[in-house]
Formats: sequence, structure tokens, C-alpha cells
Amino acid sequence: MSCEVLLIGLNHSTAPVSVREQITFPGNQDGEVAHRLLSVEGVGEAIIFSTCNRSEILSVAEDASATTPRLINAISLINAIKPESFMDHLYVKVGTDAVRHVFRVASSLDSMVVGEPQVLGQVKECYKRASAVNATGPILNRLMHKAFFTAKRVRSETGVALAAVSVAYVAVELAKKILGDLRDKSVLLVGAGEMAELAARHLAGQVEKQVTVVNRTFENACVLAKQLHGRAAVMEQIEECLVTADIAITSTGSCETLIKCAHLAKVMRRRRYRPIFLIDIAMPRDVEPEANDIDGVYLYNIDDLQSVAAENMGERRQEALRAENVVLEEVAKFMDWTRSLDSTPTIVAIRQKLETIRQSELARCNGKLADLTAGQREAVEMITRSIINKIAHDPIAFLKKTKSRPKRNLYLDVAQRLFDIRGPESDPDSGEEESVEK
Repeated sequence: MSCEVLLIGLNHSTAPVSVREQITFPGNQDGEVAHRLLSVEGVGEAIIFSTCNRSEILSVAEDASATTPRLINAISLINAIKPESFMDHLYVKVGTDAVRHVFRVASSLDSMVVGEPQVLGQVKECYKRASAVNATGPILNRLMHKAFFTAKRVRSETGVALAAVSVAYVAVELAKKILGDLRDKSVLLVGAGEMAELAARHLAGQVEKQVTVVNRTFENACVLAKQLHGRAAVMEQIEECLVTADIAITSTGSCETLIKCAHLAKVMRRRRYRPIFLIDIAMPRDVEPEANDIDGVYLYNIDDLQSVAAENMGERRQEALRAENVVLEEVAKFMDWTRSLDSTPTIVAIRQKLETIRQSELARCNGKLADLTAGQREAVEMITRSIINKIAHDPIAFLKKTKSRPKRNLYLDVAQRLFDIRGPESDPDSGEEESVEK
């Protein structure tokens, strides 16, 4: 096979938040950056996974070893940082290792909190963006749908999701440890990130006061505030809101720090240094990390939550092992399919299918051919073989030339679909919807 699945990235396990917040692929909200990666020499398909815990490029490369340094350079240029600032934190996975990694991510086995349900939605959104701009093709389309199917199997066949403890839940538990009883506490939500919203929903069930939602778009703040049975405020009121809040959760999409030390020091003087618990789940961070040095400020980011999550891992380990077996099964099926993206086995399979049909039809008509002489039977054999050879000639001649064509994988995949020779990994009962190429 002339193309390889290649994944390059970093995550919460390999890089601290100070590094991760520098690699966020700004401007990829509509998949534009993923599409730009197709201009990198050797890259045929691409998806960017950019979440609070990971930044990765999943691609199909003609030559993984040659393409890797080019993609690393692209990461540097897109994020306007020097390669040496993140190189030591990168991992590079090729072929089976890359496929397994994607399946584990989608199944939430590579998350900071194993079984976290929000991860699959984030992965689907990243794929949706890339697919919308035609940055994906037959290999990544198939890979992602198999990843979603694998995640579905993990959820239904194991207890990983049932035993999950989300980052949102961990944040609430940490707030309880620091502030004690939360019933009389005031909660402020800055931004509308999914994790922050989930944490706010957990907290809303713990507190008796209204949750306050601040967002740059006031209409969005009103919608979320209504869902939380709280109240909305404009961003210009953030200082007043911080003065009265006991717990503040931030998760905006701002590229710059939103709450600076000087700002927070002023707030704390007005609070007379009454403690405030800040949960910064944004990437890049919304709160300057030095704010934790201010008296009365308890600031926690995503990495800080990991130590609390680790306390809850024991009960999930056994289920995670079962989930890993599901992943390995699906990886093997996908790799079998990728190996079929060579013209030789596809051509052989087409010939075998047509020959099987020919022999089946002759057997079905055996009674009607009983009176034929040996010479006549030989003539029938020759005629039917000639028919299937003529039917197969043009598509097989085309497939033999695909090695030099830029869309060879697409042509081979379509041929397998047309002749229905795609193999056992294409489970018609799996509910998978696979797109080929826009």
C-alpha cells in the first residue's frame, strides 16, 4: 500500500498546559486549517483534533517518514511558535499504531478521565469540520466511521462509560473539598464551553443561588442562563460578577488571557480577600496562572484536575481492559481493509466473484444442459468464461493503472463497493454511514 495513516500530536499525558495552549490551530472553526494541510507535500487527507486536552493532526501520507517533518513545520507555522518549544512533547504514530490511537481517543480510553462522554462529541465535530471542506477522503472517512462504531461498541459492551468521572464532576468535587458545603455559594460561568457548561450543571444541582452566565454574545448567555435557571450578564460586568462569586468557571474561546492578575487583585481587595475558587478549563487559558499567588484565590486548570481524577480510576481499570480488546478487534478489521487497497487483491476478488457467479448459474441450469454433448458443454464453458472476461476487462484494466493515479484509494474503494467485495469488516448491521468523497 502506497499510503500510510500518520498521526502527529501532543496531549495531557505528554505536554503541560503551558505547551498545549500554544498549539490550538487558530482559525480551524470551519475546517479551513485542515484543508490547508492538503498543500503539505505528501499529505492526501487530513483532520485536526484540537480540544482542551489534545492537539493532533491525523493524515494520510504517501511516505510517513518524509511527511512527518513537513507536518511538524506546518504546526510551527500555523501556531507561530518555534518547533523546539514543542518537539520534545510530540508523539508520532504510523499505521496500526495511529489507527489504534484514534479508536482509543474516540472511545475515551486516552482521556484524562477514562470514559469521559464528551470526548466522542468533540472528535465527531473535528471530523465534521474536515469533511465539510473535503479535507478527508476514502481512508479517513472509513477510519472515522469505524472509530465511531468502536466507541459505540465500547459503550454498549463495557462499563467504562457507566463508571466514568468527568472533568466537570471532578471540578465540583474539588470545589467541595476547598469550600465545604456548596449550598450557599454563588457560581459564575464565563463563556459557554462544553466542559464549563457541564461543570456548571453539576454545580447548579448543588447550590441554592442562581448561576450567573457571562458571555461575549449576550444572547448566548441568556440561552444558557435560562437552561440553568440562572441569570445572564454582559462581559463588561465580569468584575462585579467576580466580586460576588464564590466559584467561577471559565471556558471562553479567547486567544488572549481574559482575567489578568492586576484585574483579579482589584477584585480580591473589593472582596476583602474572601476566598474564590477559579476553574479555568479554557485552552488557551483564560486566567493568568500567577493569579494563584494572590491571597484568597484558588486557581485550578485542566491539569490540576487530573490528580483528583486519578483517585477514581480503580473501578474503571477492569472495564478499560475489556474496552481495549474491543479496540484491538476493530483495528484489525480496519487494517485488513487498508491492505485491500492494493489493486492486486481487489482484481483477484473481482475475478473470483464473477467466476463464482458463472459457476453458480451453470449449476442452476444443469438440468437443462443434461442433453448436451461434451463438445457442446465445452462450448458453453468457453462462451460463459468469455462473457465474464469481457465484463471484467475494462474495470480491471483501469484498476491496474490506479498506481499512478492521485485518487487510487478512492477508485479501489469504489470498485470494492460496486462489486460488493469489501470483506467482513463492513458490517451491514453496524449502523455505520460511510461517505466516500464529496
